[in-house]
Amino acid sequence: MKPIKIGNGSRRGDWNRGFAVEILYPGQALKAGDSGIGAIGRIDRARVAAGHVVAMHPHRDDEILTYVRAGSMLHRDSVQNEEKVTETRLMMMNAGHTFQHEEEILGPDATEALQIFLRPRATELEPKVQFHDFGEAFSRDVWRLLAAPEGAPLEVRAQAWVQDVRLSAGASLPLPALQAAGAVRLLYVFAGEARIGALTLHAGESAYLEEAGGTVEAVSEADVVLFTTDPAAATFKGGMFSGNLLAA
Repeated sequence: MKPIKIGNGSRRGDWNRGFAVEILYPGQALKAGDSGIGAIGRIDRARVAAGHVVAMHPHRDDEILTYVRAGSMLHRDSVQNEEKVTETRLMMMNAGHTFQHEEEILGPDATEALQIFLRPRATELEPKVQFHDFGEAFSRDVWRLLAAPEGAPLEVRAQAWVQDVRLSAGASLPLPALQAAGAVRLLYVFAGEARIGALTLHAGESAYLEEAGGTVEAVSEADVVLFTTDPAAATFKGGMFSGNLLAA
């Protein structure tokens, strides 16, 4: 099956003012009755001005990867964490049955980030929060594993894997081997312009990939995030943010 292009999400707010977010439900383009794809529930691309506070709010049954690309924030939550999150120090919030958090934007510049809502393997899991400093903000021309069920710096309680790369202009990179038989992928471009097969993707666009193999090429310098999920694995689709909007 050829890659399927998925356009930008729906935009709320104003990029040039205090808060703006582009919300992507990647499964909606596939018209298969699920707003997500396997364990990939929702992807928010946010830009938040310095000094802004995203007030304390709840999550339930969401596995949330905070993927900062510029700026920094102070995270506070209901399990007593108060920690800084930056473009090198990422965070996974495993919300489980009860969890609340808020984020205060630090420094003089806006923070740009993805909030990635993954679906847990089951409901009512114990809440926890993880932090990991990767040392470098970007992995130049080499795939980097961010989150996985095991063997990654950040654990997600689902059959889902998240990798990223910053591709130099003109560079090409084969997709890594699939972590599970029958897995599918979502290739998301955070910045720049990239090509996979016959598709050209700009910032905020992605491609759904059902087959193994393939090579991503950078038309310009590009920041790319690769999501892999096993659609046959157990997945709870009733999460507060990650759940299936199209469920009957």
